[in-house]
Amino acid sequence: MVASGTGTGPTHEKADFGFREVPAGEKAGMVRGVFDSVAGRYDLMNDLMSLGVHRLWKAAFLDWLAPRGDARLLDVAGGTGDIAVRYRARGGGPVIVCDINHAMIEKGVERAERRQENDGISWVCGDAEALPVPDGSVDAYTIAFGLRNVTRLDKALAEARRVLRPGGRFMCLEFSRPALAALDPLYDFYSFKLLPEIGHWVAGDRDAYVYLVESIRQFPDQESLKDRMAAVGLERASYRNLSGGIAAIHSAWRL
Repeated sequence: MVASGTGTGPTHEKADFGFREVPAGEKAGMVRGVFDSVAGRYDLMNDLMSLGVHRLWKAAFLDWLAPRGDARLLDVAGGTGDIAVRYRARGGGPVIVCDINHAMIEKGVERAERRQENDGISWVCGDAEALPVPDGSVDAYTIAFGLRNVTRLDKALAEARRVLRPGGRFMCLEFSRPALAALDPLYDFYSFKLLPEIGHWVAGDRDAYVYLVESIRQFPDQESLKDRMAAVGLERASYRNLSGGIAAIHSAWRL
């Protein structure tokens, strides 16, 4: 699934909202509405959308990140804190969870406190395109299933570079393009036919899951995202496919 992290801007600009084109200044509020709607069932829907495989993807994501106790992490579009808690459990240093959506932050804080997993985690409501974090202040920046929700992708990538210290690492986990064409018919059927109905019955919001599926199709493919990371000065950009390219991890560095 995704976590929100969007921006606002001049009304003459256009942005994709799924398969629709909307004024850029309206996209943030529209995405926020999606996550307000599904926040209460967010974790359950993650399992349903990925058939539970998102847990393996996140494990692979953290394996590649290799958490360190002296490394401060900023987890953007951090939603309910899933990456932050996993990072801390693996011995990682302090984490700032940043998300534009108040409902998701509230859900994350409540869950972390209930499970006694909030130690070393701070929470802030903020925009992925204008992060409330000083220049060069974090050792790692992660964003899991949130980058495709930003209004201006290149601006969000530039913000990631800004907040990383020299030698800091950028990592993104996102749905991507299946590498095997044979997967396309089954993937399309599951995405466009089954998932919206699951969203309707479980989260009570079919339209939210139509948007989420469409946003996956609108997101740049693996090579295109790698190129855009490099264009804003994130160096040594690379990626690894997961589950045949249904998801991918992208990694780069501020050098």
